[in-house]
Amino acid sequence: MTRPGSAFAGYDENAPLDAPVLADPAQVVGLLDRFRDGSMSDFTDTLAAVHNCARPIRLAGSSQTVDVATGEVLDSFSSESLPLGVLHRPCGNRRAHICPACSRTYARDTFALIHAGVAGGKSVPEVVADNPLLFVTLTAPSFGHVHGHRKGRACRPRRADDRTRCLHGRPLWCSLRHGEDDPANGAPLCPDCHDTTSAAMWQWHAPELWRRFTIALRRLLAHRLTIPESRLGEVASIQYAKVAEYQSRGLIHFHALIRLDGPARDGIGSPAPAGLDGHALADLVTQAVPTVTVTAEPVDASDESRVLAFGSQVDARVVRDGFRTDDPDGPLTPGQVAGYLAKYATKDASGLHGEGQRRPHITALRRTCHDLAERAARHHDPAHDYQRMGKWVRCLGFRGHFGTKSRRYSVTLGALRRARARWQALHADAVRTGQPLDTRDLEARLLADDAEETTQVIGSWSYVGTGWRDNAEEALAIAAATRAREYDQWKAEQHRTTP
Repeated sequence: MTRPGSAFAGYDENAPLDAPVLADPAQVVGLLDRFRDGSMSDFTDTLAAVHNCARPIRLAGSSQTVDVATGEVLDSFSSESLPLGVLHRPCGNRRAHICPACSRTYARDTFALIHAGVAGGKSVPEVVADNPLLFVTLTAPSFGHVHGHRKGRACRPRRADDRTRCLHGRPLWCSLRHGEDDPANGAPLCPDCHDTTSAAMWQWHAPELWRRFTIALRRLLAHRLTIPESRLGEVASIQYAKVAEYQSRGLIHFHALIRLDGPARDGIGSPAPAGLDGHALADLVTQAVPTVTVTAEPVDASDESRVLAFGSQVDARVVRDGFRTDDPDGPLTPGQVAGYLAKYATKDASGLHGEGQRRPHITALRRTCHDLAERAARHHDPAHDYQRMGKWVRCLGFRGHFGTKSRRYSVTLGALRRARARWQALHADAVRTGQPLDTRDLEARLLADDAEETTQVIGSWSYVGTGWRDNAEEALAIAAATRAREYDQWKAEQHRTTP
């Protein structure tokens, strides 16, 4: 194997970290002070300990590790013993624009969670790979014609004799070829014709639409199996992992892996009912989606109720194991779909907000969410659901979780985080004692339930602050996280090209 340092360009002294803020002398005063007082190495060690987190949480306090059975104090720790005098912990934010390092950790955990549900591993039996599995995308409906990236084709072409205008005098055609990053993508052809209010209401009710979809799918499955819905759990179960992704028009799409298992009582991945394959499950999905609606009550006396539904574009593709393809219209592999969903899980509306005035349709959607909340406050009592919409303006009215799963789809994110903490503790003990790490049944021990723990950590901590000391230190953290990502990408490429 090639030694990483001999090939990865990032190790070269001529490949400095990309941190433009450090070119400003006024920004590096704090870093110069660290070199003068000798604390620079303490800072870099702390930065490495939080895995290049851009906005770590700073805590002060102490903790003790106690044997649960005997009450003996096995170890004690105090933040005063740390080089910088406080404990730094990763922020854990999933949003890439806030913390690149922590969002990558979240994406890796999401990938592990999703991949375990399609191929096994992480305490999930490998038999899950034998069950029908779909990669499903549910979209938002149209609320008016919008510009879009058409993969090199004209946006909305019309013949010269068929170019009509709307009631406001704006053209209902567009002959431009918008690039993938064109801020015009998602913008209405006519802002006055576009029903932005209904779009905001759809976004607000999207989580309920998904919930009703899962109910409708289970009902259709029970009908297909010719059993009462109340007995479905005795024969089959629907398991899923789902993420929400913002589109250029500001509305979310749901991407989900949907797996058909046998009875839930038989455990994760129990054999699916005979006679039902992935194509049959896909048929049930496409039948269920059009039946799902939510009636949204009026926001005030001048408003009207709306019947909301998913868009007509429903993509339900069968995932096939053991077959790799680069054909976008071909079968999917478990690794591909897990990677897709992990990538979507770290996205949010920040990229759309960041365009500012270049994306006025996003500004209009945010303003509509704010206005709806104010209208609800004047018309309804303080506990009414719509009044909370003001708290979700930043998310463009979407109040759901960006990543969810059914209970028995696979391992949980909490279990993966607990396993990481246990691994770090085991590794630290091995380094401190000089004893080799026992790898027998390591995964099972790392993913064991808390009930099997023989020790308990009791601590007293107080919040000191969030983030590094100044902008220069944060810039270094982000630059180091970027270099770490480049290195991981390089390693992945080596694995792909090594015979």
